[in-house]
Amino acid sequence: MTATAEKFDLTIDGSAASTPQAPGTPSVRTANPRATNNRLSTAIAERRHVPKRSGKSDPTGHLTAEDVEALAMELDELRQQVLASRGASDAAYIRKVIDVQRKIELASRAVLLFSIFPPAWIVGTAGLSVAKILDNMEVGHNILHGQWDWMRDPKIHSTTWEWDSATPAELWKHSHNELHHTYTNVLGKDNDLGYGIMRVDEDQRWVPAYLGQPLYNFLNMCFFQYGIAAYDLEIGKQLAGRGDKDTFRRNGKLVLRKVGRQARKDYLIHPLLSGPSFLHTMAANATANFVRNVWTHSIIMCGHFPAGVETFARASIEGESRGEWYLRQMLGSANISGSKAMHIMSGNLSHQIEHHLFPDLPSNRYGEIAPRVQEICERYGLTYTTGPLYKQVASAWGQVISLSLPNPEPGRTRVGIAAATIGKQLRRKLRNRRPVRTA
Repeated sequence: MTATAEKFDLTIDGSAASTPQAPGTPSVRTANPRATNNRLSTAIAERRHVPKRSGKSDPTGHLTAEDVEALAMELDELRQQVLASRGASDAAYIRKVIDVQRKIELASRAVLLFSIFPPAWIVGTAGLSVAKILDNMEVGHNILHGQWDWMRDPKIHSTTWEWDSATPAELWKHSHNELHHTYTNVLGKDNDLGYGIMRVDEDQRWVPAYLGQPLYNFLNMCFFQYGIAAYDLEIGKQLAGRGDKDTFRRNGKLVLRKVGRQARKDYLIHPLLSGPSFLHTMAANATANFVRNVWTHSIIMCGHFPAGVETFARASIEGESRGEWYLRQMLGSANISGSKAMHIMSGNLSHQIEHHLFPDLPSNRYGEIAPRVQEICERYGLTYTTGPLYKQVASAWGQVISLSLPNPEPGRTRVGIAAATIGKQLRRKLRNRRPVRTA
């Protein structure tokens, strides 16, 4: 983790309405409906319902335009209450988490100097796994959202922070903060839906390549930090010929430099410092990276993939109001119930609904406002999707496996439909390959 030493006026009273930007650094958008979504409509208009191809009913169809506006006002008020109450205890929280994370990492790497001994390898690897998870989840993810910019601390700021991940913070902030949080769960707009390699909704057209998506998802889980780096590069857009080549080359160099830096740290420098424990330390670092990848992938999967989470047609967000944006964030996200330790280790993304409503609020406050958000959902007749980790992970994987097959049709099995589709495509290819006879 690195931070530049730019000079800022420090404050911990939570009263600052704006935050200075470090010179020479890109701006970060925090994805709250006021700050980033200038496309949102502020006028109350008759609600327009866009049906989905699958024929699913609109879960917000019972709400009038006035209902949606009232809901938005309640959520705006809740956000303002938290903003007004930020202060010393919040600043102390993030500084403590950063301090604990660094101490765990330092102690774990010290123990791994003796990783040739099995007990040291186990303890050091476990500690390093925890440190890497904390770095990515409760620390890095939330700092890069701008949740702590109000402190005006140059060392804990979205424009200066870099994290322990293969993807550069600059690229992640664009793909995550600006795109995913703006177009949450909108088919064809939110590339976080399946990362461009999976079918995640019945409204998406099925093709035979989706049969392999359980395998794609497993591999993505194992190498998640590299998958995110590839996703942030928007490789799919390049392959489709829709991307800017100069931007891609520039970003590609950033990713390669970051991947090289991470590899040197974990697989060369620290193993060399271990002397005779070189190979054992290298294996420990690889294991810690794997554990971090599996954990972060699982938590993120639980945020938008479990059963009960809604997706949205692209046409449905045309003329979207702030209240409708709030609705989409609530219905397009899912929470995880669990202990305080689990919430911290998940980066408080276990409160995914609250995070998507208010991405720029301090993560330690999500648990505090969650009961109020749930009460608002229930009062307006909206589903508040939540469940324990094991249940949400199983549900998300169930969706991945189920949607790898075509939609069911009366009198036909899904496997039969898949086989018939593949057979039809093969016959078409064979016909196209037959040589044309000439007289």
